[in-house]
Amino acid sequence: MGTYIHFTDEQKERANSVDLEEFLRQRGEKLLRAGRESRLARVHHITVRGNEWYDHIARQGGHAVSFVQHYYGMSYQEAMELLLGNELGATYPAAEPKREEPPKPFALPPPNADMRCVYAYLMKQRRVSREVVTHFARSGLLYEDAQYHNCVFVGTDEHGVPRHAHKRSTNSQGKSFKVNVEGSRPQYSFHHAGRDGLLYVFEAPIDLLSFLTLYPDRWQEHSYVALCGTGGQAVRWILEQDPSLQSVVLCLDHDEPGQTAARRLQEELQGAGYHSGILLPVHKDWNDDLVQGQTVTGPAMTMGQSM
Repeated sequence: MGTYIHFTDEQKERANSVDLEEFLRQRGEKLLRAGRESRLARVHHITVRGNEWYDHIARQGGHAVSFVQHYYGMSYQEAMELLLGNELGATYPAAEPKREEPPKPFALPPPNADMRCVYAYLMKQRRVSREVVTHFARSGLLYEDAQYHNCVFVGTDEHGVPRHAHKRSTNSQGKSFKVNVEGSRPQYSFHHAGRDGLLYVFEAPIDLLSFLTLYPDRWQEHSYVALCGTGGQAVRWILEQDPSLQSVVLCLDHDEPGQTAARRLQEELQGAGYHSGILLPVHKDWNDDLVQGQTVTGPAMTMGQSM
């Protein structure tokens, strides 16, 4: 059993002020930019900014010491020793003082004159059908931005006004990325409103388009939403807007973060009186199923939980 170390208030403050982005880089972790924050490449549901962190599935966060405990499974003493540089003499810089910046107003990226890159990427690389791509393009919910030729998936409010945009790179080589446009409001993420009482929920817009390509029969009658993550704000907003929606099929990724989020959402929905089931892709996500030519027979019959 290790010797207990008493840490001074100054040491506690210094450990908690460590810049988590630099700390993780020095430890070989890959980070992805997500607006003003960074997302861990290995664990997408954890974001860091300066000396602060948040786990979007566990719904908890804090500063550097609690991050090391949460992410590495260390005790308080082990986390303190690591952050104070007692391991191999490593030292980690303090984060810059956090400056409260006014929220950036939402604005759609300027559109390109055509959608050649978007059509080529979605149809040739992602195997999404032309009919599905064209439907959302003509609805103004999908376009190509002028500067970088990204896919832009648009989410609108109850009046049809764009309030959310999710960008996905179209390059087939090199680094790819996906990010929400600054100022996007998560409840208005990319969606389609149908006429019956059934809502399908996905993590990413491309998963949604892939599912429609796999199961095109009368798809426009149903409602669909891509969370652009695993938060439930968009599900709650859509259900508030359309009281006829009574059944929700959670089609999140077939991995630990996706299914943890699906179970959490299912519990919340069933507690609110909705019928809710979990539908799993065969592979990690619905685009993997599409690209690999995999379909499930009768998707409503293979849900992990009964409706």
